[in-house]
Amino acid sequence: MSVNVVKQKVTEGPSVTKDYRYQSMVTLYIENEDGSRTPSGWSTRVSDGASSDSPFEFQPGVNLIAGWTEGVLKMNEGERALLHIPTELGYGASPMGSPGGAFYIPANSNLLFDIEILGKAPGQEF
Repeated sequence: MSVNVVKQKVTEGPSVTKDYRYQSMVTLYIENEDGSRTPSGWSTRVSDGASSDSPFEFQPGVNLIAGWTEGVLKMNEGERALLHIPTELGYGASPMGSPGGAFYIPANSNLLFDIEILGKAPGQEF
């Protein structure tokens, strides 16, 4: 299994690498067997339910699920994409959050991240 990256906005910006931290805007969905999506309750976008637009900072390969790292390493800065992540590269048999809580991801869920890479996080040497 591998991550399917469907680019929504393509740029010629620098490639994302494991060498830097990045800022991103993200919404996470559960991807159902029929291809439909169910909101997980986690987003950094007001348009998708967040209380404010608040970029998520990450470094590929550091405290992330394998599918996130695999997917973002196929992107460039400035791009927006849908990352279709099979459960084996997501949280697997471990549920995350709690039903009825702020967010919930049932065990064995396929994930769909709508992610836009804004650029490198501030304060890094370039």
